[in-house]
Amino acid sequence: MTNPKLGTCYYPEHWPREMWEKDALRMVELGLSWVRIGEFCWSRIEPQEGSFDFEWLDAVVEVLRRHNLDIIMGTPTATPPRWVLDKYPDMLAVDKMGNERKFGSRRHYCFSHLGYRKEAARITREIANRYGSTVQAWQTDNEYGCHDTTLSYSMAALIGFRDWLAQKYQSPNALNKAWGNVFWSMEINEFSDIELPNLTVTEANPSHVMDFRRYSSDQVVAFNSIQVNILREFTSKPLIHNYMGRITAFDHYDVGADLDIASWDSYPLGFLEMVSDADESFKAKYAYQGDPDFQSFHHDLYRAVGRDRWWVMEQQPGPVNWASYNPAPLKGMVRLWSWEAIAHGAETVCYFRWRQAPFAQEQMHAGLLRVDDEPAPAWEEIVELNDEINALTTIEQVTSDVALIFDYPSQWAWEIQPQALNFDYFHEVFDTYSCLKKLGINVDICSSDDKKLNDYKIVFAPSLFLTNNTIENCSAHLVLGPRFNSKTKDFQIPNPLPPNVSGLNVVVERVETIRQNMSRRLKKPGSVVRWIEDISHDASVIEETECGDPIVLQQNNKTYLAGCLDQEAKKRLFKKLLKDQNIKYLEMPDGVRQRLTKNHRFIWNYSNENQNIDGISLCPADVKIIEKR
Repeated sequence: MTNPKLGTCYYPEHWPREMWEKDALRMVELGLSWVRIGEFCWSRIEPQEGSFDFEWLDAVVEVLRRHNLDIIMGTPTATPPRWVLDKYPDMLAVDKMGNERKFGSRRHYCFSHLGYRKEAARITREIANRYGSTVQAWQTDNEYGCHDTTLSYSMAALIGFRDWLAQKYQSPNALNKAWGNVFWSMEINEFSDIELPNLTVTEANPSHVMDFRRYSSDQVVAFNSIQVNILREFTSKPLIHNYMGRITAFDHYDVGADLDIASWDSYPLGFLEMVSDADESFKAKYAYQGDPDFQSFHHDLYRAVGRDRWWVMEQQPGPVNWASYNPAPLKGMVRLWSWEAIAHGAETVCYFRWRQAPFAQEQMHAGLLRVDDEPAPAWEEIVELNDEINALTTIEQVTSDVALIFDYPSQWAWEIQPQALNFDYFHEVFDTYSCLKKLGINVDICSSDDKKLNDYKIVFAPSLFLTNNTIENCSAHLVLGPRFNSKTKDFQIPNPLPPNVSGLNVVVERVETIRQNMSRRLKKPGSVVRWIEDISHDASVIEETECGDPIVLQQNNKTYLAGCLDQEAKKRLFKKLLKDQNIKYLEMPDGVRQRLTKNHRFIWNYSNENQNIDGISLCPADVKIIEKR
């Protein structure tokens, strides 16, 4: 592959026309190649229904192309203008408490609303027809699911959900059986008896909720597919969507199946404050750098979603405006974050945004330029980065020895029935990933039905809701549990009891969940936390509690965890598994991570202290690139 490009997100509609030419010249001067435009400008290109003003956008496109800047054109469907809402007053999403998500911000639509889908298709067709042969890539909508906008409890969602269920089950009796509706007299006689699973007296039937989660995900897929199909009529250029960090309410693999490239919006400091499970001391320690593993986890995830093609569409260049606290990045971190993405295979890294806006909701969000048009601190880091990219030999990715399964339905399942306040699927998977990265190895993230699982030496599948033939027939060493295969597809306890995997004679007879201050000590250093299973078995016991309860078991090509291990116990077990499979590992100093490619070794330091690894010294926010000879 060719070496990566840099870009920015530009909003020409925010600035006087006389600035556009100068902006394009400065983008070239900075070494940028890509410019994203258009994703929020619907009210400017169609201020009234059927009345279009493309003249200004034509002019912007002409200026950027004249300076050989490649353009990513966004479809503007994340921000429908007021007149669209006036036309479809019932298009707004409704939250779980029955409140409409009103006009006055963004993402104010319900994915299920068929009228809005038609409106989104119409504006997509208008833009695609005009710029299909002019621009170099397309972005569909913007950040699906952001601001908790996947799940909607609107009338449109209710009508759509009933139809979805009728197609799935064909008869009310089949649905009653699948959901176990005999419980609490919940049986229905017609699909029109079904309500949405909110505002119930106590918890709704988990099978009902799980089907609603599947339905809601399918609506995102359908909404995206409409735009994709229209765009493909007018262009052969890459189609992209920009996902977000720890947004799990829809299945990204399903959305990505229609697209050419996956991208995501990387805000390390904002994510540490707002979506991290870390404690306050960890957040303070990494407040100016971000979690050392959160960004790379998403890089690896979206490489899987994009089938090895992925970008960073928005990279944080300075303080953001939307977190609880908004520190400025430690000097050098913008360069580090960019190199980290590139080391993981990013084709392009775009910075959000070109110039800080002096008005509206994001006026406190930094850009590459300040409001007064002077360069912000990140500017010089990007100059340095671009020079380094241009001097580097071609980066070629390699397949890891280790795969980690991330499964969106498992996230939904354990949100619906966590059984413990502190049990979360994303946390279990991320904790596994972080432990592996601390051992210095590459990790490929895969879906549960990825046909390449046999290519790996070890496949980790923590807390996977439901098994499948791909996993059952996988020849790699499988690391399973806890909660592996512990529900049926209809969200019932299976019989035979879990994990019910061929070649692993383990039966989970009972489960317990553990308070945060009541962990169970192991005989070796470390503890079981959050979740523990009572099991019967005919397997080799690798780890057990001080009371003699088996926790880690091995049989044939499988390791089973009958509880959640803390990082100390995980690290010991993972080192053993890697050693058993002849996989080299290297314990990393605090905050230091690495990525190995075919011809390079990338090492970076998230720590705010000087670190040393293999005789290589790294100051805070440092990146070292060693070319293999």
